[in-house]
Amino acid sequence: MNALNQAHCEACQAGAPQVSDEELPVLIKQIPDWNIEVRDSIMQLEKVFLFKNFKHALAFTNAVGEISEAEGHHPGLLTEWGKVTVTWWSHSIKGLHRNDFIMAARTDEVAKDAEGRK
Repeated sequence: MNALNQAHCEACQAGAPQVSDEELPVLIKQIPDWNIEVRDSIMQLEKVFLFKNFKHALAFTNAVGEISEAEGHHPGLLTEWGKVTVTWWSHSIKGLHRNDFIMAARTDEVAKDAEGRK
């Protein structure tokens, strides 16, 4: 276990600092298999999780939704047959905050116990 998956999100409002260029490689190493995507000039973390069917994908989506709601930090979730794409970024700062890395690590923890993973 790493520190990220045990951490909790801090309140993040407009004006909060984005992850620095120095912090980025250190944090990304702690969440292997997550990709950095840039959309509309906004850096985001994204990972695709594969499942045996839609039922398992939907259950995982709901589990990620529960941890998101508990932390008050919400991802983009695209649920398809056998696949869930999870995207984390901080809307208020239009980029990546430490919270996004925390939630990516916590998403990976949920995935470890998810039924029907491929």
